[in-house]
Amino acid sequence: MVRRETAAGLAAQALLLLLLSKAIGLGPAGWLTGAAVAIATWAVLTRALGRSWSRPFGPANRVTLARATLVGGVAALVADSFESPPPLTALVALATVALILDAVDGQVARRTGTSSALGARFDMEVDAFLILVLSVFVATSLGAWVLLIGSMRYGFVAAARFLPWLNGSLPPSTARKTVAALQGVILLTTASGLLPYAPALAAVIAALALLTWSFARDIHWLFRTRPQQAPSAAETKPTHATSA
Repeated sequence: MVRRETAAGLAAQALLLLLLSKAIGLGPAGWLTGAAVAIATWAVLTRALGRSWSRPFGPANRVTLARATLVGGVAALVADSFESPPPLTALVALATVALILDAVDGQVARRTGTSSALGARFDMEVDAFLILVLSVFVATSLGAWVLLIGSMRYGFVAAARFLPWLNGSLPPSTARKTVAALQGVILLTTASGLLPYAPALAAVIAALALLTWSFARDIHWLFRTRPQQAPSAAETKPTHATSA
């Protein structure tokens, strides 16, 4: 079942790239990027499901997989925009549907009783990649500093390899979810060209400030609640002076 579902996602990504190619003439950069995203998603998801999950794939993960396919299309269009004028209509349409479906997969998981840690992680990684892709696109008009929005999540993951306490569990937070959702909305609105330069710049700066505050708050909480290491034997063994 897992292999069929993930293989179907790979086929859906190829079909979407083909449709984009026929509709707007997707170039080599777009094809390569879309194919790379599709293969990486298929490989990582198949491995994760095979190692840690034996249940059926589930309807919520199907919705998330559909979102991943749309995000792969957005990534292909963004990559293609470096070679030719970007098709804003297609880019905005795909990203908008992906953002809307972000509110659907969680509800489906709760209503069908198929919520899982792996499904939540899958959903989160799709969100993070969409924000990264949109930040790359917006950075071409507002500056490279916008990439801080898209790379903050990945910087946090990299830092957790050296600071294990960053892998601790965080309590549920409406503020965290709201800030995360705003990143996609603001970046997509800016990418669409609907806002003049000054309001777009102010909106993205505000989004970055909110995201920085959210990460700083979570990091502070994780630091305060980090597990304390037990003292070593050398530290607990009394010295001659204290024994005396």
